[in-house]
Amino acid sequence: MKVVVFTLGCKVNECESDSIITALKNKGYEVSDKLEYADIYIVNTCAVTKEAEKKSRQTASRITAINKNARIIYTGCASQKNPEQFLSKTNATLITGVFGKNKLAEMIEKSGVCMSETTSEYEDFAPSDTLRTRTFIKVQDGCDNFCSYCIIPYLRGRNRSRDPKSIVNEINILNPKEAVINGINLSAYNYHGQTLSDLIKRLSAVDCRIRLGSLEVRVITDEFLENLKNLKNFAPHFHLSLQSGSDAVLKKMNRKYTAKEYAEKVDLIRRYFPDAGITTDIIVGFPTETEENFQETLELVKRVKFSDIHPFIFSPREGTVAYTMPDLSADIKKERLNRLLSEKENCKAEFFEKNRGRILDFLYEETVNCFAEGYAGNYLRLYIKDFTDNGKIRKVIVKERYKDGAIASVIE
Repeated sequence: MKVVVFTLGCKVNECESDSIITALKNKGYEVSDKLEYADIYIVNTCAVTKEAEKKSRQTASRITAINKNARIIYTGCASQKNPEQFLSKTNATLITGVFGKNKLAEMIEKSGVCMSETTSEYEDFAPSDTLRTRTFIKVQDGCDNFCSYCIIPYLRGRNRSRDPKSIVNEINILNPKEAVINGINLSAYNYHGQTLSDLIKRLSAVDCRIRLGSLEVRVITDEFLENLKNLKNFAPHFHLSLQSGSDAVLKKMNRKYTAKEYAEKVDLIRRYFPDAGITTDIIVGFPTETEENFQETLELVKRVKFSDIHPFIFSPREGTVAYTMPDLSADIKKERLNRLLSEKENCKAEFFEKNRGRILDFLYEETVNCFAEGYAGNYLRLYIKDFTDNGKIRKVIVKERYKDGAIASVIE
């Protein structure tokens, strides 16, 4: 019997789906992570925006177009938020939520709505034999921040962290070329007093490239960066969440830093890692955002010179504080998004020029139209023609700009 595990949303969802796939394989199922013909489909849903929740629902029609007799299981944040929205979907047999995903392989024959109780303990997943080149390692779940626009703390629960011994053990078992350390709020990692900085020290025991997931401003300290500097094979890339460059908007968002503090943390990162890639998320059109506020965001973008930006138009989520705030018009949001996208392209062009002619470490992911594609340590997307993968991280030289990254060639 074949099962497809289809994932929407964040890297944590991908980590959890990988573990579900491994558990199903161990039970003798044929498993894929692509939307192709199967007997059973597990949809790992997302609810971070209204659009993500809509896409989670729309997956039903995509599945039934492939196999009208398939059974569909829904799990994750969108089904936790509102299980009823999936009950009416054609072929839906089982609805579960955020908690108890690690037991989903054992529940595959069940039906109905089966919501596990909220827990304050970290739920361990079995080590996952990922179907991707890079391995995502989940180390933390939940969030205590309660940003005014975000529904995730209400769905994922409070902060809880994984035993560092278990983390190191999983990486050693999987022996990946790159391990991406992830969590819903990675910066809040705290296992009985052991912080993310302490975990970094532990990771010196593993023999692979280490990349960190999204970070918050408060975690960037001299001690933290020193520990990263001493970590062998650290990928010098920091995804540092910004959301807005306006202090007034940040306060309304319930973010716990100022634009000045953010810029100072970027300067600190570049003191230790001058050539690091620094990426971020920015929300456009938050309810209280004025034109002046938005200009402050653009000025900070120009000041920081990000290597890439992930912009999002504000999406009101019922149950959050921001949901009750007066929303801006769609035209204003779209116009501001376009201006931010223009600055994003300027940032990406400047980051490429900074890397032109540099020798970087390249990890192969896939081949598309004769080009091998993958990422350098600093998260510059690289394209290499006529490349033969030998399963190792390769030294390459950056040549010319191409698509969303650069063409490079192997030098060894």
